[in-house]
Amino acid sequence: MRFGAGLAPETANIPLWIAYVLGGVPLVWGLLGNLARREFGSDLLAGMSIVTSVLLGEYLAGTLVILMLSGGEALEAYAVSGASSVLKALASRMPSVAHRRSGTSFEDVGLDDVKVGDLLRILPHEICPVDGTVTEGRSVMDESYLTGEPYMISKTPGSTVISGAMNGDTVLTIRADKLAVDSRYAKIMEVMHASEAQRPKMRRLADKLGAYYTPIAVTLAVLAWLLSGDPVRFLAVLVVATPCPLLIAIPVAIIGSISLSAKRAIIIRDPSILETIDTCGTIIFDKTGTLTYGRPELVEHLAAPGVDSAEVLRLAASVEVYSKHPLADAIVRAGQGDGGELFEVEDICEKPGMGLSSHVNGREICITSRKHLARDFPEQAEPLPPIAGGLECVVLVDKRYAATFRFRDEPREEGAEFVRHLGGKHGIEQAMILSGDRESEVSYLAGRVGISNVQANKSPEEKLEIVQAETRLRNTLYVGDGINDAPALRAATVGIAFGQNSDVTAEAAGAVIMDSSLRKLDELMHISRRMRRIALQSAVGGMALSVIGMFLAAFGYLPPVAGAIAQEVIDVFAVLNALRVALPPSSLTDY
Repeated sequence: MRFGAGLAPETANIPLWIAYVLGGVPLVWGLLGNLARREFGSDLLAGMSIVTSVLLGEYLAGTLVILMLSGGEALEAYAVSGASSVLKALASRMPSVAHRRSGTSFEDVGLDDVKVGDLLRILPHEICPVDGTVTEGRSVMDESYLTGEPYMISKTPGSTVISGAMNGDTVLTIRADKLAVDSRYAKIMEVMHASEAQRPKMRRLADKLGAYYTPIAVTLAVLAWLLSGDPVRFLAVLVVATPCPLLIAIPVAIIGSISLSAKRAIIIRDPSILETIDTCGTIIFDKTGTLTYGRPELVEHLAAPGVDSAEVLRLAASVEVYSKHPLADAIVRAGQGDGGELFEVEDICEKPGMGLSSHVNGREICITSRKHLARDFPEQAEPLPPIAGGLECVVLVDKRYAATFRFRDEPREEGAEFVRHLGGKHGIEQAMILSGDRESEVSYLAGRVGISNVQANKSPEEKLEIVQAETRLRNTLYVGDGINDAPALRAATVGIAFGQNSDVTAEAAGAVIMDSSLRKLDELMHISRRMRRIALQSAVGGMALSVIGMFLAAFGYLPPVAGAIAQEVIDVFAVLNALRVALPPSSLTDY
């Protein structure tokens, strides 16, 4: 029965006009904006169909196109809805006020009002507002949001604190060493702003296919009109040509892949990465926690002649309880593992890059590096053992060399095999390690896993510059696990975060691998490849059927409404095929 039979034409068309006003006008307006920006997407044909249907009075055909187009956009919006704002996550971490000492009491002031030298009170479980030094109190701080290291760092008078760290159960008083805008957390946020602004816009899979499909459809529609003299033929071809397999099947495939990934403990935050992981030619690893387990172990402590090795270890462990250095936890574990009681620390001083000094049990203890020992105590540098690969620190007792501690952050068991298979199985042309750690430790790890391109001793800002340079050459995949990786994660074509150490890192990454392992990373790469393959099957197969329909419409065998219905049937087949993505295959790894 004809739509609206028994009603006046104007009355029968009212629901269709409502669809045009509520759905068609916003869609066409958005398309006009894209055209003004010279952005020709896969939905251009749909916009042309809507406008042409109005001009020819074929309202039902146009309404069907609006429904198809709106459905595709709704599906894509649903797929993207899990992605959150990185900068919002960063900003939410910082307090809006600081508790500044004024005479014998404290007053709340804005962060911008804090001056260098001000005494600030940090209450239990509060976020540290600025970089500073502890003057009163003993507590612990969670600095994992900044360092990526999941350790609670003990704080005592003389200890440094970093903005963004969370205080433990005890009140601390600190002296502000930097303004809020100059503190480490604010600097990372600035870099995040820069990387967000400079991140290139990726061209989506549907638009790439549409670049070939759209000219063919328009050409065929114009020829059908010119040869027949009937403008309805033009509309009929456009309606059949409306690329719903692109607009619907690909988002369905993406949603199915998001679901499959979640079942594998992989959270997809930016669905577009599923389209691009398989196109990456360079993979960049942060070292700690990605290629390694992120837990350095003390493997050797070499004492000077006549020095009690166990006592030196206990003295060093007593001091390192209050250190934020990644090696501190390894020394403390080793010192406590010997079964001895740690000593009470009288005071502590830890200047960035200068090492740690303290008075313990009547002895002066200094824990530093080989380089600083040679500079500050040149007469004590001669008895040191030869330089070896990996991490190390030097211990002085009463300003005399006492011991050298050596550490290893062991590579993941599957690391070498995983790196070897990347070229042949995933088309990776270059693998790189980009780390803030020492050259010797990064080179040791690189040799163990088979990576020759090593960039060590890099700050977050330097990491960002390197990733941006590599991304200009080819698509990049960056894998990291700390907040200092966040800018690089955003700058890469695809950023993958390991673990749950940092909310900000998770927000910056396109995907988060909850069960930190390289095998899960391989699974994600295969999910991406499988999604692309099935999405292309659905889209290209649907477009092939649409081309057949276009020829039928061009010769007058499919009027506009029948063409829209035929397109819906094609959509069903394309979507059913796309739904296969959510079905888990027998295996998702190949190494």
